[in-house]
Amino acid sequence: MNEKHDLRARLREVRKGHVTGLPAATRALVLMRPPAVLARAIPEGATVGLYHAVGAEAPTRGFARWFQENGRKVALPWFATREAGMAFREWRDPWNDDGLVPGPFAMPQPGDDAGALVPDWVIVPLLGFTAAGDRLGQGAGHYDRWLAAHPGARAVGLAWDCQLVETLPVEPHDRPLEAVVTPTRLYGELA
Repeated sequence: MNEKHDLRARLREVRKGHVTGLPAATRALVLMRPPAVLARAIPEGATVGLYHAVGAEAPTRGFARWFQENGRKVALPWFATREAGMAFREWRDPWNDDGLVPGPFAMPQPGDDAGALVPDWVIVPLLGFTAAGDRLGQGAGHYDRWLAAHPGARAVGLAWDCQLVETLPVEPHDRPLEAVVTPTRLYGELA
């Protein structure tokens, strides 16, 4: 357990240093739309679950806008309480945060009036990843549990290139990613 804790702390610092070192103009332009291979893989009419990026996380708003403009529904994680499981609710307006409220983890989430959705695809946040699709998240297991309960959903990570590591400690409950998108490449294959 301490190995993952220490690794998370180190990867947070690496990510923060990388993002802090990027010029503002570069940060504004990266990850503005999904790469063509991902856009083709997610059909029109599909529901895409994304996270609302905060701090140094890889930004998702450009993806959310593109998906919504191109016939996909967009959803964000939603929690009724800190003890409740993660669900998804529709993100009606990814151009601004109207309709979003602070959730129990202080993360922006859709209000109670937003419709519940079950994503076909989930764009997953992470602290570290391997080229093989192993992922190290924040440690609460929300995404791993949600993916285990929805085995038909396809999971793709979104990260900065600096988050790639050679290996990660993997436990039986950890769900691998089908692919990981970074500003410079796609790891994995999408069919």
